[in-house]
Amino acid sequence: MSFKVQVGPPRIAIHQAMTVLVTEPDGQISGTDQNGLFFRDTRVISAWTATAGGTAWEPLSGGALSYDVARVFLTNGPIPTAAGDIPRRTLSFVIGRVIDGGMHEDLDIANHGANPVWFDLRVRIETDFADLFDVKANRSANRGEIATAWSAEERTLHAVYRNKDFRRAISVKVVGGGVGSALAVAYGGNSLIFPVALNPGETWHACLLYDLIDGSEVQHAPPPCAEPTDNARIWRDAVLKIEASDPVFHQFCAQATDDLAALRLPIKIGDRTVTMPAAGLPWFVAPFGRDSLIVSLQAMMLYPGFALGSLDILGHWQAAEYDSWRDAEPGKIMHELRYGELAHFRQVPHTPYYGTADATPLFLIALHEAWKATGDRALLERHLPRIEAALAWIDTDGDRDGDGFQEYQARTSTGYENMSWKDSGDAINNPDGTPVKGPKALCELQGYVYDAWTRTAEAFAALGKFDNALVLRQKADALHTRFNAAFWDEQDGFYALTLDGEKRPVFSVSSNPGHLLWSGIVPKDRAERVVQRLMAGDMFSGWGIRTLSSKHARYNPFSYQNGAVWPHDNSLIALGMKRYGFTGQAATIARAVSDAASYFQSFQIPELYAGLKRERMSFPVRYAGANVPQAWAAGSAFALLQSLLGIAPDAPNDRLYVDPSLPEWLPEVILRDLRCGKHSYDIRFRRGAAPEVLRGDPAKVMTGVRPGPELR
Repeated sequence: MSFKVQVGPPRIAIHQAMTVLVTEPDGQISGTDQNGLFFRDTRVISAWTATAGGTAWEPLSGGALSYDVARVFLTNGPIPTAAGDIPRRTLSFVIGRVIDGGMHEDLDIANHGANPVWFDLRVRIETDFADLFDVKANRSANRGEIATAWSAEERTLHAVYRNKDFRRAISVKVVGGGVGSALAVAYGGNSLIFPVALNPGETWHACLLYDLIDGSEVQHAPPPCAEPTDNARIWRDAVLKIEASDPVFHQFCAQATDDLAALRLPIKIGDRTVTMPAAGLPWFVAPFGRDSLIVSLQAMMLYPGFALGSLDILGHWQAAEYDSWRDAEPGKIMHELRYGELAHFRQVPHTPYYGTADATPLFLIALHEAWKATGDRALLERHLPRIEAALAWIDTDGDRDGDGFQEYQARTSTGYENMSWKDSGDAINNPDGTPVKGPKALCELQGYVYDAWTRTAEAFAALGKFDNALVLRQKADALHTRFNAAFWDEQDGFYALTLDGEKRPVFSVSSNPGHLLWSGIVPKDRAERVVQRLMAGDMFSGWGIRTLSSKHARYNPFSYQNGAVWPHDNSLIALGMKRYGFTGQAATIARAVSDAASYFQSFQIPELYAGLKRERMSFPVRYAGANVPQAWAAGSAFALLQSLLGIAPDAPNDRLYVDPSLPEWLPEVILRDLRCGKHSYDIRFRRGAAPEVLRGDPAKVMTGVRPGPELR
């Protein structure tokens, strides 16, 4: 059996909803880095360390058992006492943590030595209540006041932060008992102090219950010493089950299923709570526009509820007026919403911030696909005002100069330089490496709008708005012609990355044109050249398609968006290749990305990894700071599976379309609890054989491509 490198971040991260804990591998928080316990974009614990008799514990092993549960095993070094040193490795110290609203922490010590031991266990807990943006920027800011108090009677540590009307707080309650007596505890020097006395073979236990407070709202810790709810199992029972004959791809899908369970974000709208996917851990556990919509599309067959929740939340926050500070324009879908102190006092524009050019057409695309998956006409009717506002934005502020193309440029100097999915400030460059000057009309934005108009035309027709549908089809046809004239490079057989501020095409070879295949704006007679260019050696690394050609002046395999490989980018490109019939190339991408996943710890694929060439003695190299888990990276597993199986629900017409093309490395896939409208199916797919409906009405399962606009 060959040795396989396992790549992963040196940390333990668990979370649930907007409560996130990030620690060192030994379960501790040094207070000198970006780790901590975060609650609604505020770090409520900045340091947590445990010592025995003033001596640090030595780590043995630890990790996350699921997205909301972690366990860490430590042992002792020599501990000096009045009776002499406690011998090394005669004590075990186990830290168990569960997050469900607040956090429940178990501390367990056992004496495996031959002699009695006495020492003080000190647990140092410090709070800084730093805003997430301050933590990310490694800056300290003392804007308000922290009051810390210990109640011996309640055995509870209280810490409260106040800045005018902004309030965050945490309470840490000690419960449990020692051997033969009530648990003793004192407080001093920012530490809980527990006198521990153990005879050989005896154990000591305490629980710490962390309640988290936002204003007057309290997120209570799970109850003491209770068996944690198996939230992961409940989720798996409720969603699509995937059985893949290839063990690598099977585990890739299984871990992705768990990762998306971890990133569920419940949010209240009025008197009801909906769920949308957060973008990623640890920095992006918040509502997002582009990210949540793409994840919803990727995972539609896994769990349509993501799309329904995302549409409700993003529709609720759809901009109704102009606000240059936030790049808000009427009808525009937001980019990011934050809940911390800086957002509260509008020191950052994320209240929400609207600096994205693609979320608005993606909203329309996701709405159409959610309707096709659920068959719920009321979904279209409920969102009709939002559809009309989004279409109006596309025609006006989305097309800044009225030339029929989508452009973006921030309204203030503090806004984002780039408002596409490649949103880093240095992501859009000329072939010589110089930055493109805006406004920028990125190629994929035109494809998204084409797809949004085409899909919304079908939705309008279903609502009986036939004149509106005709207008959108005509606009889509005109955009198809106009785009293919302005962006195509006949010599290279590829599309321009963007038009610059002077409307000149920028022929930097990048992954962006792959999204054009997904949107269907590429003429059939050009698709093969586009596919070949994407799969050429300067673009396809062997682990996936790079964001930028390795021949480009700005290429760097370790660059965030100028050479690295992004799984979600590859998954959308693979869906596009499938759409045009290039099933072999789609399968190659699926194999490459799933192989890469197998090298990361627990198959947990990060948001990106280096664009280094795959060689016989190589493995994927993680990008420093990549979010793990990350929603659209996890969602890539299901989009890649869709590119192999051609799953396309048509619930309004009571049909489920499948168009499988399984490669040699994946001869069989079984889907269980595949939902289409009110129906649920189990289907077996085998290479070279017709799909077999194991459960459900076979007459409603159609082999072939779902009816829709013809590729031109």
